[in-house]
Amino acid sequence: MYIVSGSLRLGSGPGRGALLAATLASGMAFLDATIVNVALPHLGVSLGASLAGLQWTVNGYMLTLAAFVLLGGSLGDRYGRRRVFVVGVFWFSATSVLCGFALNVEWLIGARVLQGLGAALLVPGSLALIQSSFHPDERGKAIGAWTGLSGVATAAGPFIGGWLIDAISWRAIFFLNVPLALVAVFAAARWVPESRAPRVQRFDVAGALLAATGLAGITYALIQSAGHGLRSLPVALSVAVGVGAAVAFVLLERRRGPAAMLPPSLFASRMFSALNIYTVSIYAALGGLSFFLVVFLQNVAGFSAVGAGASILPTTLLMLAGSSWSGALASRIGPRPQLTVGPLVAAVGLLLLRRIGADANFWTDVLPGTVVFGAGLTLLVAPLTAAVLGAVSDEHSGIASGVNNAAARAGGLLAVAALPLLVGLSGTGYEHPDQLAAGFRGAMAWCAGLLAAGAVLALVLVHPSPRRPDRGRPSGGDNA
Repeated sequence: MYIVSGSLRLGSGPGRGALLAATLASGMAFLDATIVNVALPHLGVSLGASLAGLQWTVNGYMLTLAAFVLLGGSLGDRYGRRRVFVVGVFWFSATSVLCGFALNVEWLIGARVLQGLGAALLVPGSLALIQSSFHPDERGKAIGAWTGLSGVATAAGPFIGGWLIDAISWRAIFFLNVPLALVAVFAAARWVPESRAPRVQRFDVAGALLAATGLAGITYALIQSAGHGLRSLPVALSVAVGVGAAVAFVLLERRRGPAAMLPPSLFASRMFSALNIYTVSIYAALGGLSFFLVVFLQNVAGFSAVGAGASILPTTLLMLAGSSWSGALASRIGPRPQLTVGPLVAAVGLLLLRRIGADANFWTDVLPGTVVFGAGLTLLVAPLTAAVLGAVSDEHSGIASGVNNAAARAGGLLAVAALPLLVGLSGTGYEHPDQLAAGFRGAMAWCAGLLAAGAVLALVLVHPSPRRPDRGRPSGGDNA
């Protein structure tokens, strides 16, 4: 069957098949972003992992995904979006099997790093397939369907993962990706047309490697400082490597100009710069909550894995139900009110969660905090996305979206690395209820502070009403 790019209709068989391929693949990545946190206490006991091992299990994946996601999108543009997508799905599922067979935490961390590389190929590819495959009249509907179905996968992930962990083993959450990947590859090969960008810039491989090295050095220093001290030689060396790589990355991107992975011209917009700092702050708070809450509920409050996973469900359901309304409201009143109020509401939710203890009840202790936190996120997420795209010219919208996505993942990565150090939790402290409880309450306070800082940033630097740059010229003068 030969299908022309840009011709699919959502109501046709090929259209539904293409949507199935994109949704299943992105669903795998979204599932792993939520399920693994639920599994941390179990795999920690099974593999004898320290807290640092658990941190790297989460951060190894986020590190390579954040550093290489922009490069992954460029590879699809040049070599074929369907081809790179399929490679990414195969890579992701193969490394998932490696994760499932891990015999020690070092093996698991290495497999998670490789898994993040696969995600960097399939995450941008899943949406690019929809954008390039569907008829222009159908793209909005297709993207909406993809967003909704991906949201369902995200919502169901912790619950399904918790059930698999309780009923079988933590290893089952990784093997689950294999049948999903097989269906996604079959659907892509049968119903998705191949497409390429008419003009692709030179790959910025050096920029991606420097970004990964910078993030890895800083992350390693933050994680190892808790056990070895800030003045230890390994920590000092990792700081030097991380900072040096970050500086080299900035200098390289400035020298490459429009051909850079991260065009400096984007940051000529003060609004765009402020919104990405805001994104790091907000998603650091979200990453801190996701990491600490499910571990606390299992190791301190005695929840099962499925019970701990279900604690995240109200937040996700609120975002699914309310994001369209929130985006419509922001289009009428401008993004600043919601970007200011949303983090403050979410911070109240985290402060409510600080009250829960060893005898926590889901309905009276956990649910109120997660509902209030979810209401705050619902207020801000859709306006944030729209504001980021509105801060740059139309021709920069793709790279702006990718940069903001990377900023969100970097925020979560840094939070998971830094918060245990800030609250004095290290080694096997997560296995001791008293130490973990104190660390959890401290982490929630820090996360609430990050949200409050985001609210101040939005109030001061975000435009009070929607404003888009002049469409007659590129933002900042570079044609990236």
